[in-house]
Amino acid sequence: MKKLVIAAALPLAVVVHGAQAAEQDDSATIRNERRAAVSGREIVVTATRTQQEIAQAPASMSVVTGPELRRRPVQDLAEALENEPGLTINGVGMTRRGISIRGMSNEHLLTLVDGRRITDSSANMAHVDFDLGWVPSIAIDRIEVVRGPLSALYGSEALAGVVNVITRRPETRLEASALALQGFRDGKGGDTSQLSAMVGGPIIEDTLGVVAWGEYRRRSRTTSEADPLQSELEAREALSGSVIAWWKPAPGHRIEIGQAVSDDDRARDTVTTGTVPVYYEYQDHVTRAQTHGSYTGTFDWGEVQARVYRSVLERDNERDRNQTPTQPTRAVDFVADARVTLNAFAGNKLTLGAEHRNEFLRDSTINTAGEDSVNHDALFVQDEWSFGGLGSLTVGSRFDHHPAYGWQTSPRAYLTLTPVEGLVLRGGAGKAFKAPSLKQLSLGYITVAAGGRFIITGNPDLKPETNTAYELGAAYYGKGWHLGATLFQNDLKGLVQTICVESCSIRGQERRAYVNVDKARIRGVELSGEWMPLESLSLSASYTYVDPQDISNDQSLAERPNHSAKWKVAWDFLPGSTVNLRGRYIGRQTIYSGTTAIRLDGYDLWSADVSHDLTERVTLKAGVDNVFRKRLAETSALYTYAEPGRVFFVGLGANF
Repeated sequence: MKKLVIAAALPLAVVVHGAQAAEQDDSATIRNERRAAVSGREIVVTATRTQQEIAQAPASMSVVTGPELRRRPVQDLAEALENEPGLTINGVGMTRRGISIRGMSNEHLLTLVDGRRITDSSANMAHVDFDLGWVPSIAIDRIEVVRGPLSALYGSEALAGVVNVITRRPETRLEASALALQGFRDGKGGDTSQLSAMVGGPIIEDTLGVVAWGEYRRRSRTTSEADPLQSELEAREALSGSVIAWWKPAPGHRIEIGQAVSDDDRARDTVTTGTVPVYYEYQDHVTRAQTHGSYTGTFDWGEVQARVYRSVLERDNERDRNQTPTQPTRAVDFVADARVTLNAFAGNKLTLGAEHRNEFLRDSTINTAGEDSVNHDALFVQDEWSFGGLGSLTVGSRFDHHPAYGWQTSPRAYLTLTPVEGLVLRGGAGKAFKAPSLKQLSLGYITVAAGGRFIITGNPDLKPETNTAYELGAAYYGKGWHLGATLFQNDLKGLVQTICVESCSIRGQERRAYVNVDKARIRGVELSGEWMPLESLSLSASYTYVDPQDISNDQSLAERPNHSAKWKVAWDFLPGSTVNLRGRYIGRQTIYSGTTAIRLDGYDLWSADVSHDLTERVTLKAGVDNVFRKRLAETSALYTYAEPGRVFFVGLGANF
């Protein structure tokens, strides 16, 4: 790991000595972003793949900006988005976390980087969060969150919504940034470190440019207070980096190529579940890479984009004390897509597109050959009608083909109206799907689960999980404030579960298979608002109510809090100095012990940070997460993940 530390430090040297000018992450920049947010003028692209103001976007959306993230330690997307409306953080097993949108499963969220898919690790591996750590905060321009299905544009996995991480592109001048943050946990273990740098800009003005970033981050394992021989949170140590270059051969034409890589080590102490417990160390070594290239051309009549990219994820598992490790996994996604957007006539944009995706998996459990692959092919169409200042109508559909189950159609329609200045009415309906994974579809797939209690086998007759969703909302944007409310409903069908099909309840002989059995309905309401009474003061809050019902079994869905609320106060109390106070309340939720429903109490978490611009280029950062040292394990051992406890942090950010 010493080599990783040295490699992570090298970009910092390049940044400090080689950069001349940079985009600032100072208080003035963040204040300008707050003004854009409160007025609905933030520019977003994820809802339609075309640019528009967030107030007029045909979807429920929120944005987290890069400068805001760089004010505090952020290990992954779960931490970056924990205060966003409609999102909750849930456990996925083995001390790891996932992101839930409006009470939907974390597996129903599609994660993108600059509009590109990344390898869906949860599709073929259990208890993983490897999708959440692709891009460090130093490289993020903004994160766009779409709450609601978007398979009409992006295909499988987008049942609950889309998270699109948009990275920085310094186009006009050389920019460089460096960030160093150190966290100290109040307790045994859990200290964190982040060291990152970014440098980029034009090499030849308006013609050729490049941007590169690198990050080293770590977190030591947190010891369980109930059992010191086990880890409450796993240790992490990761090194990641990326290089992207672009060429503009002529005005309106852009060619871009890039390479991103990541090396992520995890380790935790745990214990077997057998009659004779054995304590052992569990390790995952995860490597990721994505190679991508694209062409974008802008013409008087519209725009053309063509892309090709390849994502690779490899995981090796190790366990000591003679425990059998999980077999190595290699997952590869190759995607080629293209779209044409036509300015058919005034106020109309017609987008036509196609996508080919090859999914490959190497895993000894999938079949006797130890590998399998499948082709996903799709066509999509979208038509955007603008009614001038009165609103817009967006309609579209995507047609996906899979060799196992044929064609899947995902239509969508969304209407926004502005009857009076500042008031935006919105509503829409759409259908989305999630394709079964290669393992779930494989007749030859077999794996041992639950500590040897049963085995799970695949089912080639599986159909996609589907969601038909509806939402209706309104927002008003006044001078320095806005309020919004949205009603939503998700009707899910064909959810994939395992059921016993042979030798039920006989340990070691029971066989379970994947089947489409469950139906669910999740409905609720979101409320949000923001107010800037002064140029130096911003207050924002959101509330979400979710009613998650398992229709098949006439009971509440597990691990879905009925109520959640988020709030934030940002105050520039001195020139160049800002303090942020953030809080979130996670309400009561149901879990099941066997068939018995248990209600877990709600809880609240508070964090605070302060930053001060020491100079025009250097910012001091400090703060505390989980101010009141809330530990869920002290309330109940049944919570599915652990909060890290109170963490104090301090750091420096630099822009040159």
